[in-house]
Amino acid sequence: MLAETLGVAFDTLTPDINECRIDGESPRDYVARISEQKAWAGLTQIKRLQLPSKPVLAADTIVVLDNQIIGKPATKQDARNMLAMLSGRTHAVLTQVTFASEGSIRSILSCNEVTFCVLSIQEIERYVARGESLDKAGGYGLQGFAASYVSHLSGSYTGVVGLPLFETACLFREFGLLPI
Repeated sequence: MLAETLGVAFDTLTPDINECRIDGESPRDYVARISEQKAWAGLTQIKRLQLPSKPVLAADTIVVLDNQIIGKPATKQDARNMLAMLSGRTHAVLTQVTFASEGSIRSILSCNEVTFCVLSIQEIERYVARGESLDKAGGYGLQGFAASYVSHLSGSYTGVVGLPLFETACLFREFGLLPI
């Protein structure tokens, strides 16, 4: 996991939140709201389970093309359609990292651009058959075979993968969890 790279010990929580988009909500507002809801839900889960009080790190990543959020595909056909839309185009990947402790919350947004080469129908089929698509925003994972389709990346590799380490380290330093 990327978080282990920073050398901070952690436990994993799986709070349940509603990730439905609000009508008229911009992609930036959406990713911010979801990341912050995950963090608050994590703090609530710690209290509910009567676990020792600890700060919570949460993140959410979205793919945006033409100002539309491209979520996780529900089916292989959804994944094929998403990859076809991204083929030969540049899209944004936004990841917001949120750090929350009792009475305090802080977030940082990582904005990145990814350009895919033009993908043939066969390439899309082969990629979807690999099984990497179904649990990833936009239907691809940069940490997998899809990296071979990226002709240009502007921004943070780890931000596209789902946890921007620079921004996360900044938050950890701010809260005294990493040396400055």
